Amino acid sequence: MNTKSQNNSVFTPILIGGSLILLTGFAIRASFGLFQIPIAEQFSWDRAEFSLAIAIQNLAWGIGTPIFSAFAEKFGDRKAIFIGIVLYALGLLISSYSSTAEAHQLLNFIIGFGIAGTGFGPILAVVGRSSSPEKRSLALGITTAAGSAGQVIGPPLQVYF
Repeated sequence: MNTKSQNNSVFTPILIGGSLILLTGFAIRASFGLFQIPIAEQFSWDRAEFSLAIAIQNLAWGIGTPIFSAFAEKFGDRKAIFIGIVLYALGLLISSYSSTAEAHQLLNFIIGFGIAGTGFGPILAVVGRSSSPEKRSLALGITTAAGSAGQVIGPPLQVYF
C-alpha cells in the first residue's frame, strides 16, 4: 500500500476518536431517563423536578453550542472539546452528589454545556476538516451514525450494568 492511499483512508484517528466521543456522550445522555423514577423515589421529588432538570440541560445544550463553536474558532477545536469533556464529566460527578432538586437542575446546566462541547457541532467540524473532499460525506456520516448508535446502545447497557 502506498502512502497516498494510506492518507486517503476514511478511518483516521480523528474519525475514530470523534466517533467514540459522540458514541459515549450520547450513550450517557440517552440513559438519563432511566434514573427519573429511582431519583424521584429516593429523594421524594416530583417527576416534574427531574424532567425540569433534563429540560434545563437541553436548553443549556442549545445555548452552549454556538458558544463552543465561537470558542473553537478563536482558541482551537481541541481546547473547546476538552473543556466540553471536563464540563460534562464534572457536571455528572457533582450532580451525582446533589440531594435537592434545585441543585440537580443547576448542575444539569453544566452538563448541557458539556454536551454542547462534545456534541455534533465541534466533533463534525473537526472530522470534516480532517477528511479528504472525496471521503468527507462518508466520514461525517460514520461519525453521525456513531452518535446515533450511542443513543441506541446507551440505555440497554445502563440497564445491564
